[in-house]
Amino acid sequence: MKPFTDILSRRQLLKVGMLGTGFSLDSCLRLEAASEQPNKERSAILVFLGGGPAHQDTFDLKPEAPAEYRGQFSPIATSTPGVEICEHMPKLAARSGKYGVIRGVTHNLAAHGLGTRYLMTGNRPTPVVKYPMYGSVVSREFPAAEDLPSFVSIDRPVEGPGYLGTEYGPLSTGEKPRYGQPFRVRGITLGDGLTIDKYRSRRNLLTDIDTAFNGFEGLDDSVRGLDRFSEQAYRIISSPRARDAFDLRREPDREVDRFGRHDFGQSMMLTTRLVEAGVRFVTVLVEGWDTHSDNFTTLGRELLPRLDQSLSALLDRLDEQGRLESTSILVTGEFGRTPKVNSKAGRDHWARAMSALMAGGDVRGGQVIGATDEKAEGPAGDGFTPDDLAASFLHNIGIDPKTEYAANVGRPITLIRNGQPIRKLFA
Repeated sequence: MKPFTDILSRRQLLKVGMLGTGFSLDSCLRLEAASEQPNKERSAILVFLGGGPAHQDTFDLKPEAPAEYRGQFSPIATSTPGVEICEHMPKLAARSGKYGVIRGVTHNLAAHGLGTRYLMTGNRPTPVVKYPMYGSVVSREFPAAEDLPSFVSIDRPVEGPGYLGTEYGPLSTGEKPRYGQPFRVRGITLGDGLTIDKYRSRRNLLTDIDTAFNGFEGLDDSVRGLDRFSEQAYRIISSPRARDAFDLRREPDREVDRFGRHDFGQSMMLTTRLVEAGVRFVTVLVEGWDTHSDNFTTLGRELLPRLDQSLSALLDRLDEQGRLESTSILVTGEFGRTPKVNSKAGRDHWARAMSALMAGGDVRGGQVIGATDEKAEGPAGDGFTPDDLAASFLHNIGIDPKTEYAANVGRPITLIRNGQPIRKLFA
């Protein structure tokens, strides 16, 4: 079945929906996602701002609000007429045409663990079902080449593969790359005098042992996962392509300077190398956004300038290589922060309003979707849920959010049960 967007543009399809034919854009998007063959070049990046970034101090400023609400930062104009963001992100302001801002995302889970689980899976946490994180879904649907990991989590995994099983979990680097220090990737980097030949000999010995004891254990999910990781580890360690992808020493100084000589910059540069090599999904965890005190000092001096530099560099490099249109990018935290500044010049947890960015793929940049009220306390109107954000992200990757998977709870599980793609992102 030929994708509908090969015949009509999304703008034309939106007009069709407005004509009252009963064929809505939602229906078209779902049919298209179901009909598309997996694109071998698809990839995705999740930049997770752990701790909860203050929406009113980043992408949803309220300069007309009372002083105790608006905070210390001023808005600046972007390259998109009428759109403003924080003054500490001038590079992103100049590149607003490359991403869309989603305001008015709302939920009610203001605890770090629950909020993170919600935003990393697109499903409200439940004790009955463990939902998979986005990277695990992509790993299942769009596996990478045999000598590459499908899913990499820089530093540590934030959530798990859930009901999809251990075999779809991420390869975690174990640490963040740091400028000027050797970067060792757990399970990939060889050390302590271990050569490829020595590693191959050890693997052969383990294979002989496995054969001798074959049949003494059932192949449950965890065993299949361990077996897969063992095979994958050998293929990756033996592959120059995989080892080269993690080797930041291959980057020229101009690229190091463009991304930034700090943990976040090096992580984002590594992310681009992994996508260029063929890794399907990369999660970058950027912590420190839990600003209960000194919110404006922490954001203004460190977090926002680094986000501005490194995210801009990632967008530029992918765009320069022609990869932005095949790479879906989501930037989000687990919630926003309180509208009113507290006595410690900080903002506390606030899930009723937050912002997110989405770029790449079919996202139309240079727009703001949704809004919050005059004090950024909640959405102006219905707002969007994390489920909607997840459905949009997965659709942009090329995965139908209404896909059903078999799970260990005795019934099929819908990937994103309640969310729908946000129409205007793609219009």
